[in-house]
Amino acid sequence: MQIGLQVTNFTWPEGQAHLGDNFGLLAQRAECAGLSSLWVMDHFFQNVGPAEKEMLEGWSALAFAAACTNRIKLGTLVTGVTYRHPAILVKTATTLDVLSHGRTYFGIGTAWHEPEHRGLGVPFPPMTERFERLEEALQIALQMWAGDEASYRGKYYQLDRPLNSPQAVQKPHPPILIGGTGERKTPRLVARYADAWNIPNVPVLGDEQIKRKLAIMQEHCQAIGRPYEQIEKSILETMHVSRDGRPGTVTPSAAIERCAFLASLGIDQVILCMFSEYYDLETFDLLATEVIPAVEKIEVAGR
Repeated sequence: MQIGLQVTNFTWPEGQAHLGDNFGLLAQRAECAGLSSLWVMDHFFQNVGPAEKEMLEGWSALAFAAACTNRIKLGTLVTGVTYRHPAILVKTATTLDVLSHGRTYFGIGTAWHEPEHRGLGVPFPPMTERFERLEEALQIALQMWAGDEASYRGKYYQLDRPLNSPQAVQKPHPPILIGGTGERKTPRLVARYADAWNIPNVPVLGDEQIKRKLAIMQEHCQAIGRPYEQIEKSILETMHVSRDGRPGTVTPSAAIERCAFLASLGIDQVILCMFSEYYDLETFDLLATEVIPAVEKIEVAGR
């Protein structure tokens, strides 16, 4: 099993003047601690606090993190399909994959945060259309990464020549990760197009709901004849680790126990969503010395 980290908060005690230095240091600490992946929300307005709080653009932030690190994988949880033209998004993700020597996840979803769309003048179509656009975006991504320059004619997107040069380092392409908790359209798209699926467990769904969603995904894979185990399953968990397990945190042993339970369900990676501990050296030390070494030894059910 693996552990990743999602950065959601960019409002830190040293202020905006040191934001770049602190974000780079955070990425380095995450890598040194042994975390397997680093993720950012792809939003333009902050949504885990007041919209006016600092919010970095996701792909630019990942490019900066790539320059500060050597090993850790990088991704968005997740890019809304409405934010960028799909072909431009593929170019952006490919660029990050090339410059990071093959460390990119292609995280994508339907988008949901309407206020930032309205605020910045980005169209926010109904959910049905967003799912249709998502499927076309996935088709475009796979075609471009396959090196197929034939014209693409979809309902929403028309590309005369989907050229992608240079091509991604990872073959056949960066892992495509779809995020979402839907039980009908989302698992169908994951089973057909994706390499990974993230269950955003914030707010907490409850363990029975997680089991249900995994079972539904398995049914969708069976329906099209795809091995369920080919899909990497990850879950976003709010989990703050401290030595004493003070209120709002868990001890290292409790974190390991939680990860072991999720592995027993078939979750491959737990992505920690920590809102305020990014600058807490104790957190990274506990992850490095106690939590990650133990979690990496946990066998994932079905693997």
